[in-house]
Order: sequence, then structure tokens, then C-alpha cells
Amino acid sequence: MGLLENFSSGLFIIQSLIFIVLIFVLKKFAWKPILDALNEREVTIVDSLNQAKLAKQEVQNLKAENENIIREAKVERDNILKEAREIKDRIVGEAKDLAKAEGDKMIEQARQSIQAEKSAAMSDIKSQIGTLSVNIAESILKQKLDNDGAQNALVENILNNTNLN
Repeated sequence: MGLLENFSSGLFIIQSLIFIVLIFVLKKFAWKPILDALNEREVTIVDSLNQAKLAKQEVQNLKAENENIIREAKVERDNILKEAREIKDRIVGEAKDLAKAEGDKMIEQARQSIQAEKSAAMSDIKSQIGTLSVNIAESILKQKLDNDGAQNALVENILNNTNLN
């Protein structure tokens, strides 16, 4: 058993030395690059998460900004519609006022025309009545004044009435 024990303890020592050399080689050539890669990957993941948070925050900011823009656009639209209604009402009111003024002007012109025609007709009627009255009076006087005595009485009557007035 002595040999087996020496062999086993020598094997143990060789295996231990190989293991230590293997750990040293792995540490120098494999462990450090693996840890560096893991650290680099961790940094990349953290950066990606930070960028995702920033992107999410930016999306929320854009969403809030869009809502503000939409709200402002609605207010602007309402103001434009209100202004358009006011302009329409003002134009319609002005058109009504203008139409009323034109209508009143036309009515007044028609009244003046009617009054002028009425005055002309009355003047014409008065002239015709005057002419007719003179003709009738002339006829009556011709009949009544056929003799000289009636003519003298009429002249005296006119003279007396003229002095009294």
C-alpha cells in the first residue's frame, strides 16, 4: 500500500498543481475576458434600460405636447367659428339695414311721386272746374242778362258788395 499511497499522493499533488495552473491560465486568459464581457454587457443593458426610460418619458412628453396642441387647436377653431358667426351676423345685419334703408327710400320716393301726381291732378281738376264754372256762369249770365235792366241791377249789386268787403 505504500506505493499506492505514494502514487495517489503524488497524483494528488500533480492534479492539484495542474488545477492551480489551470485556474491561473483560466484567470489570466479566460476569466478576465469573460468578466469584462459580462461587465460590458451589464453596462449595455443598463444603458439600454436608461434609453428606454428616456424614450418612454419623451413619448409621454410628446403625448402631453400633442394633447396641448390639440386643445389649443380646438380653442382656436372655436374662436374662428365664433368670429365667423359674428362676421356673418354683422354682414346679414348690414344687408338688412341697407335693404330697409333702400326700401324706405323707395317708399318715400313713391309717396313723393304720388303726392306730386295728386297735386298735379288736383291742379288739373281745379283748372277744369274753374273753366267749367266760368263756362256755366257765362251761360247763366247770358240767359239772365238778355235785357239791359237785369244787367244794370247786376252791376249795382256787384258794386255794393265790393264796397262792403
